[in-house]
Amino acid sequence: MKIAVSGKGGAGKSTVAAQLVSCFMLQQMPVFAVDADPDANLGLVLGLDPEKLDSLRPLAELEDVIEAKNFGGGTLVDLNPDVDDVLDNYTLQEGQLRFLKMGAIKQGGSACYCKENSFLNAVLTNMLLDRSEAVVLDMSAGIEHLTRGTARGIKMMLVVVEPTRAGLSTALAVDRLAGDLEIEQILFVGNKIRSDADRAYLEASLPSERFAGMIGFSEQVLERARRGEPLVSTKQDLLPGLEKIYDQVCRR
Repeated sequence: MKIAVSGKGGAGKSTVAAQLVSCFMLQQMPVFAVDADPDANLGLVLGLDPEKLDSLRPLAELEDVIEAKNFGGGTLVDLNPDVDDVLDNYTLQEGQLRFLKMGAIKQGGSACYCKENSFLNAVLTNMLLDRSEAVVLDMSAGIEHLTRGTARGIKMMLVVVEPTRAGLSTALAVDRLAGDLEIEQILFVGNKIRSDADRAYLEASLPSERFAGMIGFSEQVLERARRGEPLVSTKQDLLPGLEKIYDQVCRR
């Protein structure tokens, strides 16, 4: 199962991604949790050790490894480097969980980033197409790490949307980007739902057949996040509505 989670900053996508990862772990399933958001806070939301997270280098910043994977330097770029060892050596492992940070994609106008792009693309391709573990990608709203090739491995994208005009606008933009990449299933997840009015706003604004579910606002989850505690230890810690979303994702 390969799932990407995207949405507006602050919509709760990292929380939703972390809870999906936790669902896999509660089922004793091995899972990769991939932080592909330059803001990089998925590890903290998962409750991983901050010191270990600080010492984990983002893949995009592994200059020595990237050079070695591209014939040791020069102008040649290997479009399909062997990266099996990267997933063994540059992930943080906690039981069934393997966590890694992708790092930011350089923007246009900066130095050539061809080697880094081919390297990150190879890592994603390896996880999404060549390995059997579940994968949950916490994306930025721009989903810039995904290409047409890597998107073939994504079976579902969940677009997290809060009941605001800004949240809705970003969700629709992400939907268009994901559609351009021909991702098989793109579903919306309403988050931070506090009232029937919140639910009605999203239901009136988005196609009902593409809702994976709605998640109620949780003071308990907010308090656990403030204390830096893992959001999920048992099923009882899941956000209201999250287990139904996980079940639907598995069925689809």
